[in-house]
Amino acid sequence: MKFEKTNVLITGGASGIGKIMGRMALEKGAETFIIWDINIAAIENVKKELASFGRIKGYMVDVSDSEKVALAYRKTVEECGAIDIIINCAGIITSNKTFDQMSSDEIIRTMNINTIAPMLVAHAALPDMLRRNRGHICTIASAGGMLSNPKMSVYAASKWGAIGWSDSVRIELQDSKSNVHITTVAPYYINTGMFDGVRSRIIPILKPEYVAARVIKGIEHNRTFCGIPFGFHFIRFWQAILPTRVFDWLFGELFGIYHAMDDFTGRKSHISHNSKAS
Repeated sequence: MKFEKTNVLITGGASGIGKIMGRMALEKGAETFIIWDINIAAIENVKKELASFGRIKGYMVDVSDSEKVALAYRKTVEECGAIDIIINCAGIITSNKTFDQMSSDEIIRTMNINTIAPMLVAHAALPDMLRRNRGHICTIASAGGMLSNPKMSVYAASKWGAIGWSDSVRIELQDSKSNVHITTVAPYYINTGMFDGVRSRIIPILKPEYVAARVIKGIEHNRTFCGIPFGFHFIRFWQAILPTRVFDWLFGELFGIYHAMDDFTGRKSHISHNSKAS
């Protein structure tokens, strides 16, 4: 779907790749970059920073709250017009604790923001998109949603859920011959601050501009799935053909992925906000 003259709503759009994708959308001719974020100060900063690129509207929304999402969607449409493109970019990771050490609050918040929130946002918008037979919903999941990783079990579960849901909706729309499209994105660790302290032995930490550009291109070409880097498209293939112990040794020990979270710190000042991606 092309971005010219579209209203583009990005959750978690006040920082990280959400903000970058909003700028890129405006550069490609979007009518409005609409920010849904929990951090009102960050929203105002983005509106000032990117004012020269085009029209920006911002709303403080807790995307894990169904009533607030429904109210925010109605208000957004009233003030901005129909939403053409949605990018579900809000996400959190709370710690690098093993599962037995995580609190129930951490488990629930992670699942609510990373898995349920994209569903709530899409659920609010899909009826209008289906009625107009036009729209695109992109969900930024994670390579963690395809590759199990110690010390991020709940995060991985939340992204597995997001991928399964997003791709299932894609098939539903495809079967109904709808012109509403779905893109699911699974990037490796992105250098936005969300994963500060992560160490990657062989696979490089991704640059935010690169990931944002890949996502925008994926939407423009109606791609159903974007693994970033491209080799991550083949994770399930290797899982299928390799014995578990060989797969664990290759990806976990040789590539070092199973130890990437050992020194994780995260961006402490923002750890409670649902404004980060991947």
